[in-house]
Amino acid sequence: MATTGGASKRTKKKRRKTAKRFKAKPKTELIEPETTLLRSSSTTCHHHRHLSELIPHLISTTSAAHSFLLHHDLHLLPSQSLTLESLLSSTAISLTNLHSLLSLPLPTTPPPPPPQQENWFHRFLSSPDYDPRWVQFFNLSKPSFTLLLRLLTPSLTSLHPLPPNAALAATLFRLAHAAPFSAISRRFTIDSPTACRAFYVVCKAIVDNLGHLFEFNSDINRIIVGFGWISLPNCCGVLGIEKFELDGRSMDESGSLFVQALVDSEGRFLDVSAGWPHGERPKDLLKKSKLFSGIENSKEYLNGPPFELNNGNSIPQYILGKSYYPVLPWLLTPFSEKNAELSSVQLAFNDVHSKGMELVGTAFAKVKKRWKVVGKKWKEQCIEAFPFVIVSCCLLHNFLIKCSEVLPNDNVELRRNIEFPEFDGEDDESGKRTRDALALHLSRVSQRV
Repeated sequence: MATTGGASKRTKKKRRKTAKRFKAKPKTELIEPETTLLRSSSTTCHHHRHLSELIPHLISTTSAAHSFLLHHDLHLLPSQSLTLESLLSSTAISLTNLHSLLSLPLPTTPPPPPPQQENWFHRFLSSPDYDPRWVQFFNLSKPSFTLLLRLLTPSLTSLHPLPPNAALAATLFRLAHAAPFSAISRRFTIDSPTACRAFYVVCKAIVDNLGHLFEFNSDINRIIVGFGWISLPNCCGVLGIEKFELDGRSMDESGSLFVQALVDSEGRFLDVSAGWPHGERPKDLLKKSKLFSGIENSKEYLNGPPFELNNGNSIPQYILGKSYYPVLPWLLTPFSEKNAELSSVQLAFNDVHSKGMELVGTAFAKVKKRWKVVGKKWKEQCIEAFPFVIVSCCLLHNFLIKCSEVLPNDNVELRRNIEFPEFDGEDDESGKRTRDALALHLSRVSQRV
């Protein structure tokens, strides 16, 4: 009985303690929401008051940065001024949105508008002919700009009242720095639609007036001599494909397109076929190109005399191509290592062939580096014009080689941005005989060196 009574007393004590805890808790729960709400409201008011004091300072700072940009734009590198413009624009949008969210009244004394001054390009025209800023801004010297302007001016009259020199400068600035049309608009005091129209009119003028710089047919002797200096007798070019990125998937699921190009020993473009969908196979792309038609059908190209080798063999005019192409009577690809170990003669050919093919990659790399607008993803809404712009950049590349204009920081990094499987169909027998004869010649030349 004593044990049971003791247990009963302990149970009563526990119940009393539990009751105390439960009695205290409801009071806290009833008071806490009101206290939290008051504290939250007080904190919010404090933040609003703090932000309302900061916003005028931010607006003033942004205005000062904008004024600095306007007064020093000719002394900033394009990358610097474009970055600063982008940051100022996003800051202004953010401040406007913040102002709206906080429901704050507009500042009673808005910052004064920047002083009106002559536009960026007009101020720059007073610079001397050999001012290095010509190359910094437009990727070519003033003499080259003047020559290009003289060639294109007759095709730019439709842009009146925009002067031809401003239209050309605006286009080169966009090509060189991938500048948005809003940035072009600010520098040349034109609206964005006018900047856009001028850009495409100038690109068309480049294609129409500089097309002769694709010299595959007009200067074939110079081309052959150039390849002769790198131990490729009777060679008329190297053929390859490059991929250009698209910002969207309207062309195909990968969001890119192909450009096929023939390049000489100096890195000039001899033929460019642009705008092929990413899903196109190299052999089909080749057969659909004007280059193929000019060689196979009209016999317009590669119709010169054969070259007599020292070993008694002769080889016709030919071009080199990557392994994803078939061997044709005029197109020589490397020996495949898939099925058998290569001989020393075949390895010698592949070594020279590989060095020759680097010319295509280097030419495309220079175009993408000099004309950054085609090196970045192209907007989907302008996709139809992209191949046209690429061709104009290749022609400008040739034009600047003619003018002896060296690409700033001429070292370009070759990146493999495209890989195709080797061609696995039937190769042409006469093409293989030509390749064998050339391989034997190259092997003997390498032994003499």
